[in-house]
Amino acid sequence: MVQPGIDVLFENTASLKGKKIALLCNYTAVTSRLTCLWEELIARGIGLEVIFSPEHGLFGTEQDQVGVTRQADAPVPVKSLYGNDAGSLVPADEDLKGIDCIIFDIQDVGARYYTYVNSMIYVMRQVSGRDISFMVLDRPNPLGGDIVEGTVLKQGYESFVGVLPVPVRHGMTAGEMARMAKDIFRIDIDLTVIAMRGWERWMQYPDTGMTWIHPSPNLPDYETALLYPGLCLMEGMNVSEGRGTTLPFKLVGASFIESDSLAAALNGLALPGIYFRPHHFKPQFNKYAGTDIRGVHLHVLDRSGFKPFKTGVALASVLYNLYKDCTFLRGVYEFNDEHPAFDLLAGGSDIRFLVESGAGIEDIEKIWQREESDFGQVKQKYHLY
Repeated sequence: MVQPGIDVLFENTASLKGKKIALLCNYTAVTSRLTCLWEELIARGIGLEVIFSPEHGLFGTEQDQVGVTRQADAPVPVKSLYGNDAGSLVPADEDLKGIDCIIFDIQDVGARYYTYVNSMIYVMRQVSGRDISFMVLDRPNPLGGDIVEGTVLKQGYESFVGVLPVPVRHGMTAGEMARMAKDIFRIDIDLTVIAMRGWERWMQYPDTGMTWIHPSPNLPDYETALLYPGLCLMEGMNVSEGRGTTLPFKLVGASFIESDSLAAALNGLALPGIYFRPHHFKPQFNKYAGTDIRGVHLHVLDRSGFKPFKTGVALASVLYNLYKDCTFLRGVYEFNDEHPAFDLLAGGSDIRFLVESGAGIEDIEKIWQREESDFGQVKQKYHLY
């Protein structure tokens, strides 16, 4: 079984003795025995001063894009780094006073727009040049480390769902992303990554032997995480991505969709590793809350060949060109109203323009295939495994 960085750290915590520690973590920061990081630190007499929590809160009680202003009980003060404005995304100066080291430990999902690693980078940049060291307790990338897919973030489209110039499915661990961020942004910080033991780049989460702890409210299992790099694009359209149901990111639907025709059009593309089944569902919150809507249920049949980002773009293309009522959303998304949400997620406007022009998925895919190849070479500089 893979040993995460937290297990390795607790073999010897001498370097933390006498220091005032802050954590950037949530409930996924557990050992292989499923005991939590802050309890283990306190039990060893480590000086834990404050916990900074990411989007969804310390225990994942809040939905996406909901500002966290109150926290569940914890043995030390808990400060939210996801409030009601962009300024809340970094620690306040007064919360950093006297801190010697910040430890990051959160289970990432392996998609550029998943905000936990982005919080890590925001905090690293905030403490740059201060006498505060930064430690990352590394964990597996659930989607593996040898497959990259999708467009690289373009300059001008940076946001809280896109910080580093990496593809949507980037194939890096949080520790490797920290190394890249320090290099690209020239962050003046003493960075330590406590590497895992036993993890190899070919491994997806089921191969690690580790227990799945759902990293956020709408990622209850590994298959959902595998779908997420593509299905999250639906957040930028007026269709439900299954939030408000027990199958988030496995369902896509809307009031204007006809299930059989959508499933037939999507299955006709012969996308690798995926099958679309006609389905009806009723979200209890989020888009179309309380409405019986029609759509499709996505079934991953072959995780080794499945391409989540291509699948998400294909969905966008078919939906937009099959239904005249399908649109791309405008307005504020993750504290940003400069670009449509779909563009922020895709990392640029090229894909949306091609979808609107009626281009087929095979032609659209060509715009990121060269980027995948180039990035596959770039990221090797930061590999730890």
